[in-house]
Amino acid sequence: MARFSCYHHPSLVTFWTFILIVFLKGPMAATFTFVNKCDYTVWPGVLANPGSLKLESTGFELTKGGSRSFEAPTGWAGRFWGRTGCSFDDSGRGSCTTGDCGSGEVECNGAGAIPPATLAEFTLGSGSQDFYDVSLVDGYNLPMIVEGNGGSGECATTGCLTDLNKKCPSELKIDGGDACKSACDAFGNPEYCCSGAYNTPAACKPSMYSLVFKSACPKSYSYAFDDATSTFTCSGADYTITFCPNAPRLQSSNDPSPNTTGSTDGLESDPEPEPYPMQASAMDSEWLANLATGDSTKTKPFSLAQFGFVVTIFVIISLFL
Repeated sequence: MARFSCYHHPSLVTFWTFILIVFLKGPMAATFTFVNKCDYTVWPGVLANPGSLKLESTGFELTKGGSRSFEAPTGWAGRFWGRTGCSFDDSGRGSCTTGDCGSGEVECNGAGAIPPATLAEFTLGSGSQDFYDVSLVDGYNLPMIVEGNGGSGECATTGCLTDLNKKCPSELKIDGGDACKSACDAFGNPEYCCSGAYNTPAACKPSMYSLVFKSACPKSYSYAFDDATSTFTCSGADYTITFCPNAPRLQSSNDPSPNTTGSTDGLESDPEPEPYPMQASAMDSEWLANLATGDSTKTKPFSLAQFGFVVTIFVIISLFL
Protein backbone atom coordinates (compact mmCIF):
# COMPACT_ATOMS: atom_id res chain seq x y z
CA MET A 1 0.00 0.00 0.00
CA ALA A 2 1.37 3.44 -0.94
CA ARG A 3 2.04 5.66 2.01
CA PHE A 4 0.85 9.30 1.97
CA SER A 5 3.64 11.83 2.42
CA CYS A 6 3.12 15.58 2.51
CA TYR A 7 6.63 16.05 1.17
CA HIS A 8 5.33 15.03 -2.27
CA HIS A 9 2.58 17.67 -2.19
CA PRO A 10 3.96 21.22 -2.57
CA SER A 11 0.56 22.77 -1.91
CA LEU A 12 0.46 21.16 1.54
CA VAL A 13 3.99 22.32 2.26
CA THR A 14 3.02 25.88 1.25
CA PHE A 15 -0.09 25.73 3.44
CA TRP A 16 1.77 24.59 6.54
CA THR A 17 4.54 27.13 5.88
CA PHE A 18 1.92 29.88 5.82
CA ILE A 19 0.40 28.58 9.06
CA LEU A 20 3.85 28.59 10.67
CA ILE A 21 4.55 32.17 9.55
CA VAL A 22 1.19 33.37 10.86
CA PHE A 23 1.80 31.55 14.15
CA LEU A 24 5.28 33.02 14.60
CA LYS A 25 4.70 36.54 13.26
CA GLY A 26 0.94 37.03 13.41
CA PRO A 27 -1.34 37.84 10.45
CA MET A 28 -0.15 40.68 8.23
CA ALA A 29 -2.23 43.83 8.67
CA ALA A 30 -0.68 46.31 6.26
CA THR A 31 2.03 46.85 3.69
CA PHE A 32 4.10 50.02 4.12
CA THR A 33 5.66 51.44 0.97
CA PHE A 34 8.32 54.15 1.21
CA VAL A 35 8.84 56.46 -1.77
CA ASN A 36 11.63 59.04 -2.10
CA LYS A 37 10.80 62.03 -4.32
CA CYS A 38 13.51 64.20 -2.81
CA ASP A 39 16.42 65.40 -4.92
CA TYR A 40 18.72 63.53 -2.54
CA THR A 41 19.04 60.20 -0.78
CA VAL A 42 16.93 59.66 2.36
CA TRP A 43 17.61 57.00 5.00
CA PRO A 44 14.23 56.09 6.58
CA GLY A 45 14.28 55.10 10.22
CA VAL A 46 11.83 52.63 11.78
CA LEU A 47 10.94 52.28 15.47
CA ALA A 48 8.39 49.79 16.82
CA ASN A 49 6.59 50.67 20.05
CA PRO A 50 7.27 48.48 23.10
CA GLY A 51 5.43 45.19 22.67
CA SER A 52 5.30 45.44 18.85
CA LEU A 53 7.30 43.09 16.65
CA LYS A 54 10.39 44.38 14.87
CA LEU A 55 9.75 44.90 11.16
CA GLU A 56 11.95 43.75 8.28
CA SER A 57 14.28 46.71 8.78
CA THR A 58 14.92 49.44 11.36
CA GLY A 59 16.76 51.69 8.91
CA PHE A 60 17.76 51.61 5.26
CA GLU A 61 18.96 53.68 2.32
CA LEU A 62 16.41 55.04 -0.15
CA THR A 63 17.97 56.75 -3.15
CA LYS A 64 16.34 59.52 -5.18
CA GLY A 65 13.30 58.08 -6.99
CA GLY A 66 13.54 54.80 -5.07
CA SER A 67 10.90 52.82 -3.19
CA ARG A 68 10.75 49.90 -0.78
CA SER A 69 7.88 47.95 0.78
CA PHE A 70 7.50 45.62 3.73
CA GLU A 71 4.68 44.19 5.80
CA ALA A 72 3.57 44.82 9.35
CA PRO A 73 1.51 42.45 11.53
CA THR A 74 -1.90 43.15 13.00
CA GLY A 75 -1.66 45.30 16.10
CA TRP A 76 1.71 46.79 15.17
CA ALA A 77 2.44 50.29 16.40
CA GLY A 78 5.42 52.51 15.75
CA ARG A 79 6.86 55.38 13.78
CA PHE A 80 8.81 56.19 10.63
CA TRP A 81 10.95 59.18 9.71
CA GLY A 82 13.52 60.27 7.14
CA ARG A 83 17.20 60.83 7.95
CA THR A 84 19.08 63.28 5.75
CA GLY A 85 22.69 64.24 5.14
CA CYS A 86 23.88 60.74 6.10
CA SER A 87 27.38 59.41 5.55
CA PHE A 88 28.08 55.69 6.04
CA ASP A 89 31.24 53.77 5.26
CA ASP A 90 31.50 50.37 3.58
CA SER A 91 30.86 48.63 6.91
CA GLY A 92 27.63 50.61 7.44
CA ARG A 93 29.04 52.84 10.18
CA GLY A 94 28.24 56.55 10.17
CA SER A 95 25.75 59.25 11.12
CA CYS A 96 23.19 61.69 9.71
CA THR A 97 22.80 65.46 9.81
CA THR A 98 19.04 65.35 10.64
CA GLY A 99 16.82 62.62 12.08
CA ASP A 100 19.82 60.59 13.23
CA CYS A 101 18.95 57.75 15.61
CA GLY A 102 22.36 57.63 17.30
CA SER A 103 22.99 53.97 16.54
CA GLY A 104 26.06 54.78 14.45
CA GLU A 105 24.73 52.43 11.77
CA VAL A 106 22.31 52.37 8.84
CA GLU A 107 20.00 50.24 11.00
CA CYS A 108 18.58 52.15 13.99
CA ASN A 109 18.31 48.94 16.06
CA GLY A 110 15.55 50.11 18.39
CA ALA A 111 16.63 53.74 18.68
CA GLY A 112 14.31 56.62 17.80
CA ALA A 113 14.87 59.85 15.90
CA ILE A 114 16.89 62.59 17.56
CA PRO A 115 14.78 65.78 17.22
CA PRO A 116 14.05 67.66 15.09
CA ALA A 117 12.41 65.15 12.74
CA THR A 118 9.13 64.83 10.85
CA LEU A 119 7.40 61.65 12.12
CA ALA A 120 4.76 59.33 10.66
CA GLU A 121 3.03 57.45 13.50
CA PHE A 122 0.84 54.35 13.17
CA THR A 123 -1.25 52.04 15.33
CA LEU A 124 -2.67 49.18 13.25
CA GLY A 125 -5.99 47.85 14.55
CA SER A 126 -6.62 44.22 15.42
CA GLY A 127 -9.83 43.78 13.45
CA SER A 128 -10.62 47.47 13.94
CA GLN A 129 -9.52 50.87 12.69
CA ASP A 130 -5.93 51.91 12.11
CA PHE A 131 -4.85 55.25 13.55
CA TYR A 132 -2.16 57.35 11.89
CA ASP A 133 -0.75 60.87 11.83
CA VAL A 134 2.19 62.99 10.74
CA SER A 135 3.70 64.78 13.72
CA LEU A 136 5.79 67.94 13.99
CA VAL A 137 5.73 67.80 17.80
CA ASP A 138 9.41 66.77 17.72
CA GLY A 139 10.19 69.38 15.06
CA TYR A 140 10.60 69.12 11.29
CA ASN A 141 13.35 68.09 8.90
CA LEU A 142 11.71 67.27 5.54
CA PRO A 143 8.30 67.17 3.81
CA MET A 144 6.34 63.93 4.17
CA ILE A 145 2.84 62.63 3.44
CA VAL A 146 0.99 59.42 4.34
CA GLU A 147 -1.62 57.95 1.98
CA GLY A 148 -4.01 55.07 2.75
CA ASN A 149 -4.62 52.68 -0.15
CA GLY A 150 -7.45 50.16 -0.57
CA GLY A 151 -8.99 50.64 2.83
CA SER A 152 -12.45 51.59 4.07
CA GLY A 153 -13.42 54.61 6.10
CA GLU A 154 -12.09 58.16 5.90
CA CYS A 155 -8.55 57.07 4.89
CA ALA A 156 -7.50 60.70 4.31
CA THR A 157 -4.07 61.68 3.12
CA THR A 158 -2.16 63.63 5.74
CA GLY A 159 1.23 65.17 6.20
CA CYS A 160 3.29 68.23 5.46
CA LEU A 161 4.19 69.35 1.94
CA THR A 162 5.67 72.73 2.83
CA ASP A 163 9.41 73.18 3.25
CA LEU A 164 9.25 74.49 6.80
CA ASN A 165 13.01 74.96 6.88
CA LYS A 166 12.46 78.07 4.72
CA LYS A 167 9.84 79.45 7.14
CA CYS A 168 11.44 78.36 10.41
CA PRO A 169 11.81 81.15 13.01
CA SER A 170 15.49 81.92 13.53
CA GLU A 171 15.40 80.83 17.18
CA LEU A 172 14.20 77.35 16.14
CA LYS A 173 16.65 76.75 13.28
CA ILE A 174 19.44 74.26 13.76
CA ASP A 175 22.90 75.14 12.47
CA GLY A 176 22.87 75.13 8.69
CA GLY A 177 19.07 75.49 8.53
CA ASP A 178 18.53 71.83 7.60
CA ALA A 179 15.81 71.33 10.22
CA CYS A 180 13.44 73.28 12.46
CA LYS A 181 13.16 72.58 16.19
CA SER A 182 9.94 72.51 18.16
CA ALA A 183 9.55 75.24 20.76
CA CYS A 184 9.67 72.53 23.44
CA ASP A 185 13.04 71.29 22.21
CA ALA A 186 14.39 74.82 21.77
CA PHE A 187 13.29 76.32 25.10
CA GLY A 188 12.12 73.44 27.32
CA ASN A 189 9.30 75.51 28.86
CA PRO A 190 6.38 73.46 30.27
CA GLU A 191 3.82 75.54 28.35
CA TYR A 192 5.56 74.59 25.08
CA CYS A 193 6.12 70.96 26.11
CA CYS A 194 2.61 70.43 27.59
CA SER A 195 4.29 69.10 30.74
CA GLY A 196 3.93 69.69 34.47
CA ALA A 197 1.02 72.01 35.19
CA TYR A 198 0.34 72.19 31.43
CA ASN A 199 -0.14 68.44 30.95
CA THR A 200 -3.84 68.65 29.99
CA PRO A 201 -5.68 69.79 26.85
CA ALA A 202 -7.36 72.55 28.87
CA ALA A 203 -4.06 73.95 30.14
CA CYS A 204 -1.82 73.50 27.10
CA LYS A 205 -2.85 75.69 24.18
CA PRO A 206 -1.26 76.38 20.78
CA SER A 207 1.72 78.71 20.99
CA MET A 208 2.81 81.24 18.39
CA TYR A 209 5.43 78.69 17.33
CA SER A 210 3.04 75.77 16.94
CA LEU A 211 0.75 78.06 14.92
CA VAL A 212 3.59 78.65 12.46
CA PHE A 213 3.77 74.86 11.99
CA LYS A 214 -0.01 74.54 11.79
CA SER A 215 -0.39 77.33 9.25
CA ALA A 216 2.08 75.62 6.93
CA CYS A 217 0.85 72.06 7.54
CA PRO A 218 -2.83 72.14 8.67
CA LYS A 219 -3.21 68.34 8.84
CA SER A 220 -0.09 67.64 10.91
CA TYR A 221 0.33 67.57 14.68
CA SER A 222 1.73 70.93 15.76
CA TYR A 223 1.73 70.38 19.54
CA ALA A 224 0.94 67.56 21.96
CA PHE A 225 -2.85 68.01 22.18
CA ASP A 226 -3.51 68.82 18.53
CA ASP A 227 -5.63 65.65 18.09
CA ALA A 228 -8.85 66.98 16.57
CA THR A 229 -7.42 67.95 13.17
CA SER A 230 -4.37 65.71 13.08
CA THR A 231 -5.33 62.06 13.78
CA PHE A 232 -6.84 59.96 10.98
CA THR A 233 -8.40 56.50 10.73
CA CYS A 234 -8.74 53.78 8.12
CA SER A 235 -9.54 50.06 8.09
CA GLY A 236 -7.83 47.33 6.07
CA ALA A 237 -5.52 49.69 4.16
CA ASP A 238 -1.95 49.63 2.95
CA TYR A 239 0.03 52.83 3.40
CA THR A 240 2.46 54.84 1.28
CA ILE A 241 4.92 57.18 3.02
CA THR A 242 6.34 59.68 0.55
CA PHE A 243 9.30 61.95 1.28
CA CYS A 244 9.34 65.33 -0.53
CA PRO A 245 6.08 64.76 -2.45
CA ASN A 246 6.15 67.24 -5.33
CA ALA A 247 2.44 67.06 -6.31
CA PRO A 248 -0.40 67.18 -5.51
CA ARG A 249 -0.53 69.40 -2.46
CA LEU A 250 -2.56 69.01 0.74
CA GLN A 251 -5.59 71.12 1.46
CA SER A 252 -6.84 72.30 4.80
CA SER A 253 -9.30 69.85 6.35
CA ASN A 254 -11.91 72.64 6.06
CA ASP A 255 -11.60 72.92 2.28
CA PRO A 256 -14.16 71.22 0.02
CA SER A 257 -12.75 68.76 -2.47
CA PRO A 258 -12.39 70.23 -5.96
CA ASN A 259 -13.28 66.83 -7.43
CA THR A 260 -16.92 65.96 -6.85
CA THR A 261 -16.80 62.74 -8.87
CA GLY A 262 -14.32 60.89 -6.69
CA SER A 263 -12.24 61.04 -3.54
CA THR A 264 -9.12 63.17 -3.57
CA ASP A 265 -8.19 62.46 0.06
CA GLY A 266 -7.87 66.18 0.70
CA LEU A 267 -5.39 66.69 -2.11
CA GLU A 268 -5.16 69.32 -4.79
CA SER A 269 -3.09 69.06 -7.94
CA ASP A 270 -0.90 71.64 -9.68
CA PRO A 271 0.84 73.20 -6.67
CA GLU A 272 1.45 76.93 -6.74
CA PRO A 273 5.04 78.16 -6.96
CA GLU A 274 6.81 79.12 -3.75
CA PRO A 275 6.03 82.80 -3.03
CA TYR A 276 8.75 85.40 -2.58
CA PRO A 277 9.76 85.96 1.08
CA MET A 278 7.67 89.14 1.52
CA GLN A 279 4.66 87.48 -0.09
CA ALA A 280 5.10 84.40 2.08
CA SER A 281 5.18 86.57 5.21
CA ALA A 282 2.01 88.38 4.16
CA MET A 283 0.29 85.08 3.37
CA ASP A 284 1.26 83.65 6.77
CA SER A 285 -0.09 86.73 8.56
CA GLU A 286 -3.35 86.53 6.61
CA TRP A 287 -3.69 82.83 7.40
CA LEU A 288 -3.23 83.39 11.14
CA ALA A 289 -5.80 86.19 11.08
CA ASN A 290 -8.27 83.96 9.24
CA LEU A 291 -7.51 81.11 11.65
CA ALA A 292 -8.64 83.26 14.55
CA THR A 293 -12.00 83.85 12.84
CA GLY A 294 -12.43 80.20 11.85
CA ASP A 295 -11.89 80.79 8.09
CA SER A 296 -8.42 79.28 7.63
CA THR A 297 -8.16 78.63 3.89
CA LYS A 298 -11.66 78.94 2.53
CA THR A 299 -12.20 80.99 -0.61
CA LYS A 300 -15.37 83.07 -0.88
CA PRO A 301 -17.47 82.14 -3.90
CA PHE A 302 -17.95 84.61 -6.78
CA SER A 303 -21.60 85.65 -6.38
CA LEU A 304 -24.16 86.12 -9.18
CA ALA A 305 -24.48 89.79 -8.28
CA GLN A 306 -20.74 90.32 -8.60
CA PHE A 307 -20.78 88.55 -11.96
CA GLY A 308 -23.61 90.80 -13.20
CA PHE A 309 -21.77 93.92 -12.06
CA VAL A 310 -18.62 92.89 -13.94
CA VAL A 311 -20.63 92.18 -17.12
CA THR A 312 -22.37 95.58 -16.85
CA ILE A 313 -19.06 97.44 -16.52
CA PHE A 314 -17.69 95.50 -19.50
CA VAL A 315 -20.70 96.45 -21.66
CA ILE A 316 -20.44 100.15 -20.70
CA ILE A 317 -16.74 100.25 -21.51
CA SER A 318 -17.41 98.55 -24.85
CA LEU A 319 -19.98 101.24 -25.85
CA PHE A 320 -17.37 104.00 -25.46
CA LEU A 321 -14.68 102.23 -27.42
